[in-house]
Amino acid sequence: MIASFATSPFWTPFLTSAFAALITTVGIYVIRRFDTWGRENTTYFACFAAGVLISISFLHLIPTALGMSENAPIYILGGYLFMHFFSRFVTAHLCDKPHTQHYAIGLVPMVGIGIHSFIDGITYSVTFAVSTYTGFLTALGLILHEFPEGVVMFLMLVRGGFSRSKAAFLAFIAAALTTPLGMVLSYPIVSQIDRPTLGILLSVAAGALIYVGATHLLPRTETEPKKYSLITLGTGILVAIAMNFSSH
Repeated sequence: MIASFATSPFWTPFLTSAFAALITTVGIYVIRRFDTWGRENTTYFACFAAGVLISISFLHLIPTALGMSENAPIYILGGYLFMHFFSRFVTAHLCDKPHTQHYAIGLVPMVGIGIHSFIDGITYSVTFAVSTYTGFLTALGLILHEFPEGVVMFLMLVRGGFSRSKAAFLAFIAAALTTPLGMVLSYPIVSQIDRPTLGILLSVAAGALIYVGATHLLPRTETEPKKYSLITLGTGILVAIAMNFSSH
C-alpha cells in the first residue's frame, strides 16, 4: 500500500508544482534581502523563461495537442485570448482608478498573479496527465518564470504601500501557494478525463503559455533592456529545442 501511494501519478505533478512555489518564494526572499541583485537579474530569468515557454509550446505542446484532438487549433487560440482578455479586464476595470491607487498597485496585481499562478497549477495537472516528458518540459519554462514573478509581486505590493514583511507574506500567498493549490484541486478531474478532452485542455494550456511567454515575459527584452537579454532569450530557445529533439 505504501509503495502504491509513493508511486501514484499524483505525486510527480504535485512535487513539481511545490518546487515551482519554492522558486517563487526564493524570488520573494532574494528581492527582499538582496534588493539590488534581484532588480539587476530578474530580467534575465524572464527572458530565458520566455524563450523556453514559446519554443516548447510550438515544438511540443501544439503538435501533441493536434495529435489528440482535431479541434486543437481553436482551443489554442481560445487559451491565448482568455489570458489576453483577462489581463485587459484587470487593467481596464481595476487598475486605472486613480482614487484607488493603493488598491490598484498592490492588491489588484496580487489577485491577477494569484489567478495566473492557480492556472499554472492546472497546467501541471494537464501536461503530466498527457505524459511525464510533456509535464517536465512544460515545467522547465514555468518554473523559470516563477522567480521573476515572485520578485514583481513583492515590488508591486511594496509600491502599493505595504510593509516589506506584509508584502512578502501576501506575495507568498498569491504567487507561490496558489500553484500547488491549483494542481491539487484540478487533479481529480483531469486524471479522469478521456484523451480527446485532454487534448483540448492541452491546447488551452499551450495558448495560455504562448501568451505568458510572448506577451507577459518577452517584452522585457525591450522595456527592460540588459546587455545579455537577447543572448539569454536565445539560450532559452536552444535549450527547449535540444530537449525536444532529445526525446525523438
